[in-house]
Amino acid sequence: MASVRKRKWKTAAGEERIAWIVDYLDSRGERQRPHFTTKKEADRFRIRIESQLSDGTYRPDADKVTVKEVGETFVEHCEGRMRRNERMTRKMLTVYKGHINNHILHAEHGMGGRKLSQLTARSVGEFRDKMREAGVTVPTARKILATLHSLLEFAISQDWVAVNAAHGVRVIGPREEGSKKIVPPSKEDMRTVIEAAAAEDRRKALEAAVKEDKRKPTSAEEADLQLVLLFAASTGARAGEQWALRWRDLDLATGELHITRRVDVYGEEGAPKSAAGVRTVPVSGHLVTMLKVWKARSKFSKPDDLVFPNSDGNHTGHDNFVKRRFLPLFDRLREAHKEDPVNASAAPQRFNWHGLRHFAVSCWIDAGLKPKTVQTFAGHASLQVTMDRYGHLFPSEDHRKAMDQIAKGLFA
Repeated sequence: MASVRKRKWKTAAGEERIAWIVDYLDSRGERQRPHFTTKKEADRFRIRIESQLSDGTYRPDADKVTVKEVGETFVEHCEGRMRRNERMTRKMLTVYKGHINNHILHAEHGMGGRKLSQLTARSVGEFRDKMREAGVTVPTARKILATLHSLLEFAISQDWVAVNAAHGVRVIGPREEGSKKIVPPSKEDMRTVIEAAAAEDRRKALEAAVKEDKRKPTSAEEADLQLVLLFAASTGARAGEQWALRWRDLDLATGELHITRRVDVYGEEGAPKSAAGVRTVPVSGHLVTMLKVWKARSKFSKPDDLVFPNSDGNHTGHDNFVKRRFLPLFDRLREAHKEDPVNASAAPQRFNWHGLRHFAVSCWIDAGLKPKTVQTFAGHASLQVTMDRYGHLFPSEDHRKAMDQIAKGLFA
């Protein structure tokens, strides 16, 4: 299939040169004659090429194209997908660029200069180890390897390489990593925060009355903060899903919420995180009543209008909303308790916005919903995700009965 032969020649200056040539026909029937300085290198290459030609994994461009070139072409491909709206968001593209430029092509621990033919599971594993030694955390290293995997899948689609060297390469975290479970806010803490939101709504309403400001509220910042929090803590909607919600997605007659999209940090709408993210969640009668009141007050109440828009009727900026309206609630509760520790309850430990979603899921479990139903309402891609995060919250009465039965047999 492939042969090795020695070649001698003289340069124009009369100097003698020696090289070892591997002569073979590639998978396209084209003759290839790469040169090597030693017979050992040529033999090693011959063995590899014969093996690849035999099992169909040979790609002639694998010895020419570098990881850097693939990375640059992959980014261009993703930019085209974003322009064509082919399941590529600006946020996803930004993440890919960051992983490729800051890590995969990094001058010290990256692998941009490597040819595709030089990529093996071992070399990818070495790249992983160098990242970790450089201080990259376990979760981030996993995401970077996922980007590398996508990059090499693209290379396969271009017929530049046949095997994805990143496939199966894992980033091993601490032994206790898998044991970390979601701890949602308690009902008492959530009640305290929502009551604080209601008090803030009353304060703003009083200020408006004093100023004789009778303007109609038009945005999420003017909508009742209590409603915004109750919605998140009841429906379990992700932040991006809540801010992308339009009135046509709410069936206030049947009490159903249809989640079909989300909005990212750039204000661009797209599909939910996974196919399971498209879902229908029941809404309580109490929340339906509050939503009807808000719809009657808001001038943005047409079917295509956002339920919780900004003052211009566009998407609410999540980070800005959290900093200006949500997190200050904890500060006010802390100050109130400090000023009057007898009558004012202690402020709950601060939790982030996503804690509202965790709280919703914990309430569904506490209400006795089956794991598969919880997965559906939460929009998790699989039941495994639900159980990994919330499995410890499901009641285990059958397990306790089994232990009682065992103990009865031991101590009878």
